[in-house]
Amino acid sequence: MIPLRDYVRPKKFPLINISLIVINAVIFCYQTTMNQEGLLQLFFRYGVIPQQIFATPISINLPETWFPFLTAIFLHGSWFHLLSNMLYLWVFGDNVEDRLGHAGYLLFYLAAGVTASLAHIFADPTSSVPVIGASGAIAGVLGIYFILFPRAQVLTLIPIGFLITTARISAKFFLIFWFFLQVFNVFILTGGNAQSVAWWAHIGGFLFGAGTGILVLLWKKTISI
Repeated sequence: MIPLRDYVRPKKFPLINISLIVINAVIFCYQTTMNQEGLLQLFFRYGVIPQQIFATPISINLPETWFPFLTAIFLHGSWFHLLSNMLYLWVFGDNVEDRLGHAGYLLFYLAAGVTASLAHIFADPTSSVPVIGASGAIAGVLGIYFILFPRAQVLTLIPIGFLITTARISAKFFLIFWFFLQVFNVFILTGGNAQSVAWWAHIGGFLFGAGTGILVLLWKKTISI
């Protein structure tokens, strides 16, 4: 299933969400100008490598220890990787930004990306493969959307064999299906082993987003009381 749009209109212009999409696109366009060796150097320098994180003593030296947790969120391995991520961000991110505010949304997005990378690291600490992509951060956006917009609906592209149709379905159903697809990929298809897709990052990001959404609702309930 591929989301095309939701039916919740934000009240404010989604400045941060659109900026994130533009930044990701610009960086990927820059990547396309690099040769294979240059790309590998970029990924190994600015991606998160679990093996190195555990091999390096914890340090407050931001460029060496923590900076890749942020830079990795803005790197992508292919056009499909980029476009699929940006589509999900376009559909679900604007309303989350509307609810959290511009600054709050940016901080949440980055925190979700970092948390997703940590989930992947703890699931596969010996991996020497760089983790890149906005998928974990966007999984966080999906998780918080699931909590904050329980009645939303999503126009979805659904392939049925050789036929392709669209349907307006519950966002809750769409996101539950998406989440359990990630779980299925981890435990059934891969048996918990490392793969080219960081499924644990998706799961960790989604759970972080859902937990943040619950905290937001509890905070607003407390304020209203």
